[in-house]
Amino acid sequence: MPILRVYSYAALVDDRHENMPRRESPLQFEMVQGTLDMLVLRTLTLGPAHGQTIAHAIERGSEEVLQVEHGSLYPALHRLENRAWIASFWGTSENNRKAKYYRLTPEGRKQLASQTSRWQQVVRAIGGILNPATEHNE
Repeated sequence: MPILRVYSYAALVDDRHENMPRRESPLQFEMVQGTLDMLVLRTLTLGPAHGQTIAHAIERGSEEVLQVEHGSLYPALHRLENRAWIASFWGTSENNRKAKYYRLTPEGRKQLASQTSRWQQVVRAIGGILNPATEHNE
């Protein structure tokens, strides 16, 4: 099964024209960014966690199909914290090191519900296009 790597904005490029300057694809970025935000928020419903634990939880939960790059995760954590969807505090990690932990805020919980609902709509819409016969048989 192919692995989907979640990269930062700068890594999302259109390589159809190798000799032309590379540009970011806003559509791809929006989809990946929104999806990563939703996955981080969902992971934090299980309780506070530091960045590495969040990344590993997403990877394990996706059966290693999703690989979260640090260059994408930490900007996402900062973005979510700036929006007050998560809050951070300092704690001690499992290996006795100082680590920044993140927790879901009530506003983040509301946002997760909204994003999850929207994601489910998108999945149904894409499913209807990819499998039109399935809908007619139900």
